[in-house]
Amino acid sequence: MSGIAGIFAPGGQDVVEGMLDRMAHRGPAGRKIIETEGATLGIAWTGLQETSATVLEQEQILRDEAGSEHCAEVKISGGHPSLMRDPLGVAPLYYGTNSEGVLGFASEVKALAEFTPNVSELPPGYRFDGNRLDLYFQLKEKPPVDDPVEVIIEELYRRLAAAVEKRINGDMMGSWLSGGLDSSTLAALARPHVRILHTFAAGLAGAPDLEFAREVAAFIDSQHHEVVLTLDSMLEVLPKVIYHLESFDALLVRSSITNYMAAKLASDYVAEVFSGEGGDELFAGYEYLKALDPAMLPGELIDITGRLHNTALQRVDRSAAAHGTVAHVAFLDPDVVEYAHRIPVKYKIRDGVEKWILRRAIEGKLPDRVLNRTKAKFWEGAGVKEHLAQYAEGHITSDDFNRERTLKNGWLLDSKEELMYYRIFKEYFGNLENLSWMGRTKK
Repeated sequence: MSGIAGIFAPGGQDVVEGMLDRMAHRGPAGRKIIETEGATLGIAWTGLQETSATVLEQEQILRDEAGSEHCAEVKISGGHPSLMRDPLGVAPLYYGTNSEGVLGFASEVKALAEFTPNVSELPPGYRFDGNRLDLYFQLKEKPPVDDPVEVIIEELYRRLAAAVEKRINGDMMGSWLSGGLDSSTLAALARPHVRILHTFAAGLAGAPDLEFAREVAAFIDSQHHEVVLTLDSMLEVLPKVIYHLESFDALLVRSSITNYMAAKLASDYVAEVFSGEGGDELFAGYEYLKALDPAMLPGELIDITGRLHNTALQRVDRSAAAHGTVAHVAFLDPDVVEYAHRIPVKYKIRDGVEKWILRRAIEGKLPDRVLNRTKAKFWEGAGVKEHLAQYAEGHITSDDFNRERTLKNGWLLDSKEELMYYRIFKEYFGNLENLSWMGRTKK
């Protein structure tokens, strides 16, 4: 993903240059800064997004395009600032006003931190004109389709296949591959359209994810790569993960370590990858959903899909961007999302099987053992389990935890593990009182 930044004031070249410096990882291919109508706008782009620099120069429009229909955009409209974020928040965007009343924005919080402590996240589906937030898109429950199940299966497959195909730009592609149903589905759908598909997995020795990923890779004939982690290697990379992730949420950090390492490995081979994010939210992949009243399930799926922007999608964005690559989330293609929310819930959880309809749609494209694999938490499947929690337990006393767990904004840290992450976060971002821009994983 590219990095965009700027201020709505002239003569801000040095300020914007500094913003881009702090997220230079997002744009290893080049950068450009222009002044237009009282604004200073800058972009650092990846090789895949060089056209964004041309759009800035010719049309004075900034775009961070995280794949088809997933975009953050900034421009001057009618003499006023205009900031826009895509409907699900795949592309990140933050803004804030400094002590002189100047509005600034950036793709990452770290780029704004020296400009202003008053950082806000632009919510998904919103536009901002410098004064007012306007909602232009909102996920809503829709009437379910009333087609025979075989018709639904066929249509779901068609939309998924089209979402994958339109994100392929050449004869070589990458895919993060956990060996779970979602990432395996996208890898399988991508494979026929490329000469070489590289797949990437990360986990501790003996982790189920590594085993299942190897099986998928052999089945679809991808060139497979893996990184085997240890507790020491996870602790070593932890500060970098938290710096790029911009979060100390325990479950999010835990899952980001393996994602970050898989992304690092992928950057040695490809410029873009598929990520399976969104499948669980669309097709009811989480265990707790089985206990809900079916009448409540559509609303819950809308809710957790709407929470992705500053949790799981933030992990995807930061893991890819930290290594100058682009991650495509094909499950969140608008055509797929629209249809998925109209599939009756009885086909999402059926006979106690989560994501039943997705399993049927991809039947024959994956090994049966993978097709029928039950959902594992990202960090569990990678073998991380309680390693980091146990380490924190042994290095943080109960007295320290009780003394430090209440943050300046009133939040309570949930565990010693989260305090360990927060201490690292504070080294980079300070003891911030305003954390309204940060998402927390729904427990």
